[in-house]
Amino acid sequence: MVERQESITVQVQPNARRNEVLGFKDDILHVKIAAPPVKGKANRELIELLSQILGVSKGGITIERGITGRRKVIAIAGLDREQIVARLGARR
Repeated sequence: MVERQESITVQVQPNARRNEVLGFKDDILHVKIAAPPVKGKANRELIELLSQILGVSKGGITIERGITGRRKVIAIAGLDREQIVARLGARR
């Protein structure tokens, strides 16, 4: 059985004071990450933050597009869009 994957677009602001999910605006999830965008640190921290909030293993979250940019397309395994939005929306 193939596990379903849902993709979301994420706008990342690195070098923030703290890690924070700001919520969805125009169907894009806005996230602040404390790590700098150097040697993949911000990407790793983004995956760890989303993993904790969504209750998905870090291996279940992959960056499909935008590995070096601020706007990324992230695939999340095991959750549908409504579950993702509900779990991220509860973090405000």
